[in-house]
Amino acid sequence: MSRKVIKSENAPEAIGPYSQAIQVGNFLFTSGQIGINPETGNVVEGGIEQETHQVFKNLKAVLNEAGYTFKDVVKVTAFLGDLKNFGIFNKIYEEYLGDVKPARSTFQVAALPLGCSVEIEMIAIKSE
Repeated sequence: MSRKVIKSENAPEAIGPYSQAIQVGNFLFTSGQIGINPETGNVVEGGIEQETHQVFKNLKAVLNEAGYTFKDVVKVTAFLGDLKNFGIFNKIYEEYLGDVKPARSTFQVAALPLGCSVEIEMIAIKSE
């Protein structure tokens, strides 16, 4: 099965030795995205709400680069710096994925890169 590296100019550069996403067959596996504005290279200001919106913008750019949309997403893993933000996160999440309802896991973690409040990774599949 072929393996293809996906790189979008509309999403932030990877901040380590990894790819924004890898496509294998009909599957797309995104790396975790944090709330970095790709134009400035900085984390957006304003906390969990602004960061979550930016994360979804970044993920949309990566998905689109590979020819996928949020409707193709089948699994989401979300990492929150504090589960007290779960309600805020869920409300914004629903704006982007509410009708799709992919499988999801959400974890509180001790820390995220660059002091971010949220990180999200996705798995998407295209039907043949």
